[in-house]
Amino acid sequence: MGSGMRTCVACGREFEHANWQCPACYSQPEIIDGFRAFAPEFATEGGGFKSEYFAELANVEAASFWFRSRNSLILWALRRYFPGIESLLEIGCGTGFVLSGIAAARPELRLAGSEIFARGLSFAAQRVPGAELMQMDARRIPYASEFDAVGAFDVLEHIAEDEAVLREICRALKPGGGMLLTVPQHRFLWSAADDVARHVRRYSAADLQAKVEQAGFRILRMTSFVSLLLPMMLVSRLTKRSARGEEAVTELVLARPLDALLENIMSLERLMIGAGLNFPVGGSLLLIASKTGP
Repeated sequence: MGSGMRTCVACGREFEHANWQCPACYSQPEIIDGFRAFAPEFATEGGGFKSEYFAELANVEAASFWFRSRNSLILWALRRYFPGIESLLEIGCGTGFVLSGIAAARPELRLAGSEIFARGLSFAAQRVPGAELMQMDARRIPYASEFDAVGAFDVLEHIAEDEAVLREICRALKPGGGMLLTVPQHRFLWSAADDVARHVRRYSAADLQAKVEQAGFRILRMTSFVSLLLPMMLVSRLTKRSARGEEAVTELVLARPLDALLENIMSLERLMIGAGLNFPVGGSLLLIASKTGP
């Protein structure tokens, strides 16, 4: 455990204790499929994603330039902005693809991951056996002042109450702790794939900035990415009028030569971001912030 407090999701009491039983209301999390479940009502159904997609997602992530390139960008951001952290919580960790990349690059970190669907956690446990994994509703995080960093990568767009999630992230962070976000950008890129993926929104930079600052953060860096590939993405979105569920997961799995080319372009883009360039437009936004209050 870290130096922070646990929070009872039933009554809101913050407490220090050797176990998860709340000293005020005596409630404690259920165990579902071997994982602590803080929102068991959503463990099998609910949330902004279909749990049956996890198996397909686990198969395609490593084969897709998009997931590999996003991991590389996240790892760069961690190295650049939070080199001294000791603990990190990933909200909406899915199959553990991002967590596994962080674990390989930063084996010294205490890692935790949450997912609203218990089904996804079994995949994450195989990929990152050393991580603390839990079933959780991001609108009710069972920690206060616990982690040095919290990440949410293409998660907020699935949650109607994104401002509540940002406040909860802020509360879960230690004083001065850091937050990393990636979200899809630009309403004009909305397509059938967003509908199938159960997105609530695509963000504008101004909207995301306002919500993050209101939640108690100071923005350290914000830039678009998937910027050099934006024309290709726009054509794809405009020409694809419908999408089935499995297509929403597999649309970024391409022939190897094309996949390699697009990953090289994304690598060039990451180098440009690393050199200080903030792209004004792109398919996604990267935001890095620090907690301002206690």
